[in-house]
Amino acid sequence: MPVRLRKFIGTILIIVLVVVYALVANTIAVATLGNAPWWGHLLYFLLTGLLWVLPAMVIIKWMAGPTHS
Repeated sequence: MPVRLRKFIGTILIIVLVVVYALVANTIAVATLGNAPWWGHLLYFLLTGLLWVLPAMVIIKWMAGPTHS
């Protein structure tokens, strides 16, 4: 697959990932954190704010293509 196409597909995937992830994370927060203390909100949003990076890293590695030794 050409590098430009791989990067284009990867960019679209990252945008979709961020939008879907934000919607799901906020839906879960609204459904479960209504009566939680402030530190529960802090921990939840700290964790979910960083967790999206893991699948994004996989997409970015794929975009970079195979490594040659």
